Amino acid sequence: MNETVPAARTPRAATLRKQEAILAEAERQFARFGFEGVSLDSIAAALDLSRQNLLYHWPSKEDLYRAVLNSVMGEWMAKMTAIAEAEEPQAAIRSYVADKLRFSRERPSGNAVFTREIMAGAPRYQDVLVAQVMPLLHADVARFEGWAAEGLIRRIDFTHLMFLIWSTTQSYADLGPQFALYMGKPALDEDDFERARQLLTDVIWRSLEV
Repeated sequence: MNETVPAARTPRAATLRKQEAILAEAERQFARFGFEGVSLDSIAAALDLSRQNLLYHWPSKEDLYRAVLNSVMGEWMAKMTAIAEAEEPQAAIRSYVADKLRFSRERPSGNAVFTREIMAGAPRYQDVLVAQVMPLLHADVARFEGWAAEGLIRRIDFTHLMFLIWSTTQSYADLGPQFALYMGKPALDEDDFERARQLLTDVIWRSLEV
């Protein structure tokens, strides 16, 4: 007699929506106040939920914090393959810079949470950074080394080149309000990010061009 194994249940749409709302509010609060400045009660209150309801989805503040960072990292890492998988260096630089700036513009709170964690020495996320980011960094550096060996680009310190790309593009999330203030506007707009993309792409490529 054949027995039918019941299919694994997937979260209901309402549950997924609630989890998304919790993550979004947690990201907003962690970005503004840091890990220590946020409580599960403050997140629950902002969403008109009970603390117990929130704990049903994430059993601790640290679990919720790591879930926010996992979401940010997942989106960021999806954009980190432009160099390692590219055939041609100039197009790879153009695509990578554009994706990083777009991420800075579209998810400033997520970037802020990530920056706060890094500036604190990554006490709650170092394991993930070592396991996931370092291999991608090494792959990107190896791709640059390969292009240099083919004579397509100048040989420079490619690790520090990646740090330069990360820091300049990240600054448009972390320091965007400051940049806007100096430009006399309430916020950076699409044209500002486009001009930044063109300038950064040009400067970075000129450092590599043979």
